Amino acid sequence: MFKHTLFAVAALTLSAGALANDPKATIKTLDDRLTKLGAAKVEGTHAFGDKTVPALFFGPRKLNGNYDIVDDIRKTAGATATVFVKAGDDFVRVSTNVLTPDGKRGVATPLARAKAYEALNKGQSFCGDVDVLGTAFNACYNPVKDAGGKVIGATYVGFKK
Repeated sequence: MFKHTLFAVAALTLSAGALANDPKATIKTLDDRLTKLGAAKVEGTHAFGDKTVPALFFGPRKLNGNYDIVDDIRKTAGATATVFVKAGDDFVRVSTNVLTPDGKRGVATPLARAKAYEALNKGQSFCGDVDVLGTAFNACYNPVKDAGGKVIGATYVGFKK
């Protein structure tokens, strides 16, 4: 039994180490967790204060205002993580562990219109250095597509530079 426990601890340590500061590996972990919930879809709306955006679901689970998955990514990998929904021409944060300068979650804030935005609008991923709400990160973004292949959102992970 002791050998099995050591093996399990070693495996967890190695997997956590593999994610350390690696946005490509970490975004795969985030995307895999979301995919396990079910297919992505937009259904209805969700209000964040005075801003109303589409409600993004993975399977039966609404992501808007739900933070356990992004918080777990911070806890296990030390990364910032966000799920965006496509709202008109914007990608709007609906689940995030990224904090604004006043210490609140950056929900209902749009993705900056830069390289990541351009790639996501084309249905492509983007990895590289970005500015997230005023802080430099090494990051990756992936598009979230519905069953028909339409981009309905995006995922993000980043490590502070």
